[in-house]
Amino acid sequence: MVQNLWDNEKAKQLNKGLDELVYRSNLIGTDRRVCNWGGGNTSTKTVIKDFRGRDVEVMYVKGSGSDLGTMQAKHFTGLRLEDINPLYELDEMPDEEMVAYLSNCMIDSKHPRASIETLLHAFLPFPQVDHTHPDAIISICCADNGREIAREIYGDRFVWVPYIRPGFTLSKMIAEGVRNHPNAELVLMEKHGLVTWGNTSEETYAKTISVIQEAEDYIERLAQEKETFGGARYSSLSEEERRASAAAIMPLIRGAVSDEKKMILTYDDGEDVLTFVNGTNSKALSQVGAACPDHLVHTKVVPLFVEWEPKLENIDQLKLILSEEIQQYKQNYKAYFERNKQEGDQMFESAPRVILIPGIGMINTGKSHAHSRISGALYHRAIAVMRGATAVGDFVSLSENESYNVEYWPLELYKLSLAPKETEFSRQIALITGGAGGIGSETARVLVSEGAHVAIADLNFEGAQRVAAEINAEYGDGRALAIQMDVTNEEQIKEAYAQCALTYGGADIIVNNAGLATSSPFDETSLQEWNLNINVLGTGYFLVAREAFKVMKEQALGGSMVFIGSKNSIYAGKNVTAYSSAKALEAHLARCIAAEGGEYGIRVNTILPDAILQGSAIWNSNWRNERAEAYGIEPDQLEEHYRKRTTLLVNIYPRDIAEGVAFFASSKAEKTTGCMLTIDGGVPAAFTR
Repeated sequence: MVQNLWDNEKAKQLNKGLDELVYRSNLIGTDRRVCNWGGGNTSTKTVIKDFRGRDVEVMYVKGSGSDLGTMQAKHFTGLRLEDINPLYELDEMPDEEMVAYLSNCMIDSKHPRASIETLLHAFLPFPQVDHTHPDAIISICCADNGREIAREIYGDRFVWVPYIRPGFTLSKMIAEGVRNHPNAELVLMEKHGLVTWGNTSEETYAKTISVIQEAEDYIERLAQEKETFGGARYSSLSEEERRASAAAIMPLIRGAVSDEKKMILTYDDGEDVLTFVNGTNSKALSQVGAACPDHLVHTKVVPLFVEWEPKLENIDQLKLILSEEIQQYKQNYKAYFERNKQEGDQMFESAPRVILIPGIGMINTGKSHAHSRISGALYHRAIAVMRGATAVGDFVSLSENESYNVEYWPLELYKLSLAPKETEFSRQIALITGGAGGIGSETARVLVSEGAHVAIADLNFEGAQRVAAEINAEYGDGRALAIQMDVTNEEQIKEAYAQCALTYGGADIIVNNAGLATSSPFDETSLQEWNLNINVLGTGYFLVAREAFKVMKEQALGGSMVFIGSKNSIYAGKNVTAYSSAKALEAHLARCIAAEGGEYGIRVNTILPDAILQGSAIWNSNWRNERAEAYGIEPDQLEEHYRKRTTLLVNIYPRDIAEGVAFFASSKAEKTTGCMLTIDGGVPAAFTR
């Protein structure tokens, strides 16, 4: 049940007007049962001083493209009411004309574009207005008998408005309905949402919450008398089996849904999701249509509902079903587009955004982890709406053409045009071994700065967590994932790829970087030292690459592996036989994989650095002392020694190697594989020849 979260002590500290509006809006957006992500809008009418010091009546309304839960004062648009009010006398006004007109009413050109529902707020003669999409309210508005149910709950206190797409006409219909019904306390918008109002922010917020609570109470009483979604048809797999199954199928799904552009996937097995996917009536319900216009922009009109018998041994069968049904979904979407398209329309990706699988849960797709999560969050709301609507009647939705006109609405497309331009590694997933170290962490930062999502795998889990936390703090939650992994442990490597699949859907870029180094004269090299180097630098790189190869083949999207070798891959260094031999193994292993991976679009290249001392756990170990002793110098003289032996007289830093990795992984090297790139400042002894 939604709760009234208003805090009088906090509210007393706020300035009246815009500051209170921000507080009220954030409270509304805090609970997604009250308002969808990115949806709804709020407003306040007040008086301010204009640039000439005159009192001006102004309405602040949520700006387009913001979210009530997180928006700040800068996300609201201020408009002069004396310019807006005359519009009420018009009979009609096209969307484009309305948007252009409102842009001239703004008190500050730096404010965001006003919401398409601005006039809904302006035409209502109240100081404060809330428009929200509460689960309970939409349940009633999406029930075939919704108006009758509303009368049972609210008596004569509501105005019912039939579905029409937001804009001038809807705004005027609402205003006329309220003005013709002086006792009205709320507006119910068919298949859409709720409008409430008041004289103060506190009063308006309290009214919004109390109206929702009344609907919730009514729905819950009836829901107790029915089996949710017709009762269970399927049983869920255990949590361990669900996660294993999802990890096994997500790379295949990712490949199937990534047509022109790759998609990022997320997995969700929330309790409400499992109840829905296992329900007897759920497949039919899921195909009725979107529960709210705001939903379908992120979820498409309908999800893909996959029927199979949930058993772990049936995973191969499930993969076949998924391959076939995703292709069928895309064909159906293309047909839907053709039936409804208008001149100039360009079709979005045709693959599903929501995939529902009995026994396992929900898999969502999007251009980023954040967008995929939004699709999932909105489908949680859709599930709640379908539960409520079927408790009071039958669930209904927009017609196909109404849905299309929302999905391809020019004003909605304008919002999408405001999104930042995609960069080199947008929609790509990188797994970096040794990710907590100097080269690994710097590589992660370079790739993320160009749009990638990264899995930072390291034996040092605390270090990996620290790097991931720093990246997520700078670039947003979900951009980096920390994984504890020992590259000599086959099971841990498989689990790492499973975690990467569950979190993002698969992998596109593998940076084989985990390392160590030892030094001793050849005749003093122990078998233990030899095996240690071969196990980590040889077998470890083999295992990480082999599992990546499997994922990349399953995705069928190609891929790039970059091995971090060494100058010693081709140079016979003194007192480093075990290390140099293992590094040579890496370089040739990369070439072998490149030869075999070409037909799958899998590229494998190697970087040969030298003496990366900055941020290196290796160089902060006894290796520094051992190398200094081999050169007959003091440990603190190593940096200068290495600089002077290069033809360019430079030191090499982690960033230099990270840039090399980014080059090999990028589209600039899309026709390069089996290559070795030396980044060592020019050590003549290591020149390839």
